[in-house]
Amino acid sequence: MPLQDMLTRISKILVLSYAIDWIFIIGIALIGYGFSKIDPNQHPFSLTDETISFPYKENETVSNAALVLAGLLAPAAIILLITLLLIPGSATEGNNNNKSRPGSRVSLLQTLARRIWELNAGWMGLAVSLAGCWMATQGLKDLVGRPRPDLLARCDPNLNSIEENLVGGLGVAGAPLIVSLDICRDQSSRLRVDGFSSFPSGHSSFAFSGLAYLTLWFCAKFSIGFPYLSYFPSEGETHSDDRTSVRTRGAAPPVLMMIFALVPIAVASFIAASRWADCRHHGFDIIFGSGLGIAFSYIGFRMYHMPIQRGGGWAWGPRARHRAFIRGIGFPSSLGTDSWSYVSKAEMGDGNVNGGSSEFRDAHDSGYAERDVESIPMDGRGFHGVGERV
Repeated sequence: MPLQDMLTRISKILVLSYAIDWIFIIGIALIGYGFSKIDPNQHPFSLTDETISFPYKENETVSNAALVLAGLLAPAAIILLITLLLIPGSATEGNNNNKSRPGSRVSLLQTLARRIWELNAGWMGLAVSLAGCWMATQGLKDLVGRPRPDLLARCDPNLNSIEENLVGGLGVAGAPLIVSLDICRDQSSRLRVDGFSSFPSGHSSFAFSGLAYLTLWFCAKFSIGFPYLSYFPSEGETHSDDRTSVRTRGAAPPVLMMIFALVPIAVASFIAASRWADCRHHGFDIIFGSGLGIAFSYIGFRMYHMPIQRGGGWAWGPRARHRAFIRGIGFPSSLGTDSWSYVSKAEMGDGNVNGGSSEFRDAHDSGYAERDVESIPMDGRGFHGVGERV
């Protein structure tokens, strides 16, 4: 297939829909950036609170620049490199590396198209994870306004104005006295904004949202997972009491591949632990931020990629042209020719199609049919269950 003909088959509406997806993702990230510039709630505090009395450390173990490099740029570069070098893989039909099927101009174009789509899916899942987690983290920081462990070191309180800034407590000797931010001599953004941004840990959430996603993506591409034995036999298989047969249905991946997959988690854990060592966050802030990042990494991965143990390392296919912007109620999938609603001419028997509805006869003449809800004959002719031929 010439390159020009291949490009003409690409739906402009579908491309536009994914371009709009990217615009929304960037918009979500910009909302998070806006949240980061807002003064959070300055939660009142006690001058005798030991949990906010730690020293202030000038140089952080992991700077913001290093965080962006580890959580965003490195995963994006690794996804790009692996996609260009190893996708679609030697086992793919029509690939030039498959000796039994010599490559052709068609296979080269198909390989290029698949690489572009896999790269888009890989980056889009990463972007959804990072942008969503960034916005949620910054929004929670503004809402909660929890003081950092080094707040008093930032504050430099004026002990002669305690009574003027008293906002809570019993007001008697020996009882805790709750004061407001106004007692602090330092009123810079280092105190007003950063000093009350302890919950949740932004370093922890950002690191895990990017690096946990990379681990999931890497495990999917190289089939790194726990050996799996299904409860029910696969097609063409039967369960038996033969232990040898059962044992051959799964095997552990190489240890080297497991190390590669777990390195991003180790790096994210180091970044999160450094926030405790630097006295920047309380323990629960780090745990919650890490969990938030892991949750968004899973969402970003599962939205665009097939399950690790059953997906063969592929991303889900693109949406159908007529479902590029909205699926609607009653439709089983957002996919087009990659879903069960697609039937190729080779899969359609002349007997059933000729005896079926006019929609399926027309589809047979054009080479395919989309078994959407609106095209299913009400009398049942021409429609079969998932995985059945018509």
